Amino acid sequence: MILEIITPTKKVYSGHVKLVQLPGSMGSFEILNNHAPIISTLEKGKIKVVEDNGQILFFEVEGGIVENKENKIIVLAESI
Repeated sequence: MILEIITPTKKVYSGHVKLVQLPGSMGSFEILNNHAPIISTLEKGKIKVVEDNGQILFFEVEGGIVENKENKIIVLAESI
């Protein structure tokens, strides 16, 4: 899967990932390979990213929107 995390001022992250855990407005959820298409709002919290090589990264967000379609995940974050 390809993940991009973007704020109004810059692209924070772009890379290939195995898993993304997000702070959805209705609770935390994960996106794995071949996940159904989804658009969701995000609340303040941490995004957990597991890269293809196994490295784990965390990004603190203030809120935003995520879209997943055909294994491409785009996070539009208010701030990180």
